[in-house]
Amino acid sequence: MKFFTTTQIHQLDQFTIEQEPILSVDLMERAAEAMHREFNTLFPTHCSVCILAGPGNNGGDALALARMLLHSGYAVTVVLIHPAEISEDCETNRQRLIDTFPNALTDLEDIFVAPGISEDTIIIDGLFGSGLSRPLTGIFAEAVNWINQSDRRVVSIDIPSGLHGEANNSSTSTVIVKANLTLSLQFPKLAFFLSENTDYVDEWKILDIGLHPDAIENTQSDLFYLEDNDIELLFKKRPKFGHKGIFGHVFIAAGSSGMAGAAVLSSRAALRSGAGLVTVHSCAANRIVVQTAIPEVIFQSDNASDFISEVKISDAFNAVAVGPGIGTRTETAGMLRKLFGQLDKSCILDADALNIISENDFLLQLIPRNSILTPHPKEFERLFGKCNTSYERMTKAKESAKQFGVIIVLKGAHTLIAMPDGKLFFNSTGNPGMATAGSGDVLTGILAGLLAQSYTPEDAALIGVFLHGRAGDLALESESQESMIAGDIIARLGEAFQSINLK
Repeated sequence: MKFFTTTQIHQLDQFTIEQEPILSVDLMERAAEAMHREFNTLFPTHCSVCILAGPGNNGGDALALARMLLHSGYAVTVVLIHPAEISEDCETNRQRLIDTFPNALTDLEDIFVAPGISEDTIIIDGLFGSGLSRPLTGIFAEAVNWINQSDRRVVSIDIPSGLHGEANNSSTSTVIVKANLTLSLQFPKLAFFLSENTDYVDEWKILDIGLHPDAIENTQSDLFYLEDNDIELLFKKRPKFGHKGIFGHVFIAAGSSGMAGAAVLSSRAALRSGAGLVTVHSCAANRIVVQTAIPEVIFQSDNASDFISEVKISDAFNAVAVGPGIGTRTETAGMLRKLFGQLDKSCILDADALNIISENDFLLQLIPRNSILTPHPKEFERLFGKCNTSYERMTKAKESAKQFGVIIVLKGAHTLIAMPDGKLFFNSTGNPGMATAGSGDVLTGILAGLLAQSYTPEDAALIGVFLHGRAGDLALESESQESMIAGDIIARLGEAFQSINLK
């Protein structure tokens, strides 16, 4: 799903108003109806509701929602905070609320007076939307602080008040609503995917408010949220008369002495992802472990007993992955440099391969075009430089993918996939239980397995990241976040694939 910056969303609103056509206050009504339907499904009518509205259109949304909730039988208290003038549509909804429920509204202009609330009160934050461009101060800061100290469930309209839609600098302001749920109108906000905002954005849900489809289609964006429908469009059906020869041969260089598990996990994941054949190149010491643990793979022994010193890539291999558990010895670094010299196709680089490159930065220039790099944040910073925020890291990933012509899979919550053409994809699957040893090795194997089956590197990255996360989510059905291990993710890969095939 394509999504947009806050400036672009405002432009989409205006296009919808002009071309549908629809009055802006009626578009506001449509948004409030969507929120009203969602609120009704989540919260019973016997709970009380306290709505804090601001002077702009976000406040207008909140006032329209208040009227609808009151009509549905909720006990609603509404506080409208407006030290100065309010927007035209906000005033319209203020008057509609007064005309229908004259005792529900309290206006505050200078000093914040906390409304009385009960233990079961749901607070709805409608102070400011995504167009906010400055830190909150004065009466608005007092209101936000009261919300955060209330110990009540908080639902924000569109975005938690005080949070900017894109870049946020915690040193500038921390006066931001800490929302348990955000009802985001039409699209997610980029800020939702960035780790520095985790205290303010917990659960969020997108509500369709009917913005004009032509505007959405024709407005260019580099931002995408990866969902099931996106993966279904990329997925290939296996032919009835297929055989292992047409599903590709994966070559994985993995595992130094004591790190045989990295070779086992990555190669098993490659097979479970559909590769016809998998060859593992590892140090001689790992032969018995690997061939005992996974007899389906071909083991290719290095000349060195404890580390990988040299590999030779033949034309028989359709996908090459290097890095899990290989260590960073001088001999292994030399192997990687020679490998880049003989590769004429993109490859997958993970873990110690990335650490070697970070210690020998000239290797960045030698990486084959459209190769897939899978760093976690620390590995990324060793490669491309320190970042103070995840927004800065995202920006650097976009620039680096363009500069070196590679695909960067920046692992984490909502794993970011930065493409060489500047597009950024945020993943929708996965959970914190996947932050466990070997999980990255599994992803490397999945990517290699897909690449061997003639998926483009771009499509392999998107499908692989999505399925890796989906398998982790399925594993969570029988495990806890604390107990999950990498093998659990591999064990649920079949169901992950089925979740796409069966749709």
